[in-house]
Amino acid sequence: MTLASRFFRQPGSAHLDPILVGLWISLIILAALWIAPFIFIVFTSLKSAAEVMGSSAFSPPADYAWENYSAAWQRGNFTTASFNSIIITAIKVPLGLFLSAMAAYALACVRMRWRKLFFVVVLFGTMIPFQVMLAPIFRQVNAFGLINTYPGIILPYLAFGVPYQVFILHGFFSAVPRELSEAARIDGASHFVIFRRIFLPISLPVLAALFILDFVATWNEFAMALVILQDSDMWTLPLGLMAFQSQFQSNYGQLNAAIVMTVLPAVIVYLIFQRYFVAGLVSGAVKE
Repeated sequence: MTLASRFFRQPGSAHLDPILVGLWISLIILAALWIAPFIFIVFTSLKSAAEVMGSSAFSPPADYAWENYSAAWQRGNFTTASFNSIIITAIKVPLGLFLSAMAAYALACVRMRWRKLFFVVVLFGTMIPFQVMLAPIFRQVNAFGLINTYPGIILPYLAFGVPYQVFILHGFFSAVPRELSEAARIDGASHFVIFRRIFLPISLPVLAALFILDFVATWNEFAMALVILQDSDMWTLPLGLMAFQSQFQSNYGQLNAAIVMTVLPAVIVYLIFQRYFVAGLVSGAVKE
């Protein structure tokens, strides 16, 4: 069946289904509204200062000003900020997923007292907005002497990221037939072996979806990094972009080039794992 035939109620019918037509029109409008700001940012990043002021916002650049990217990278000192963001994200995201997966497996599959109480305590962590905890977090991190350090920012990220991931993975692990783990236990497998050889492989779609969400959230996080990372040598890309905007806000070409370079890694990661995204979220949203 061709794409055009899907608009018809029956094969061979000449009447369009108004519901499907309305859905496609709505989808096209929403897609246009979503992609319009990105087109504006990319086009502006490739225009010279004179062309930005003298042309339409959505008109393609007449002469591609690729030098905006190199100039913005050098003037904004994004090498240091990129390195910090990569280090923090590369440590926090895999570590958080691993800890969340182990905690979810223990809460869903290991028989122990107060298991439901522990799960409620973990869920309580998803209900607290981290914005209201910024002052206590700063005092605690400062008391440990971790201000302007990688552990000082990674540990709070883990504390606020793990509960949500445990909630999603707990629902997925609870839906796995218990016969699988019980058969492995009869064969003498430990819980760690069951977790590594059975539960981790079948949870890859869910982990991929959580990886995307956690990567984007960690890469773009601003408020907590602003409070804890006060030294410019420890700034992440969002903080570097803020400083660049305050200094060169009138240079729209370089400013938009800096925005593109900041968000590009998150877009690339999403495109790589996007086929697992919907399937993973649906698989994890299963009640016990």
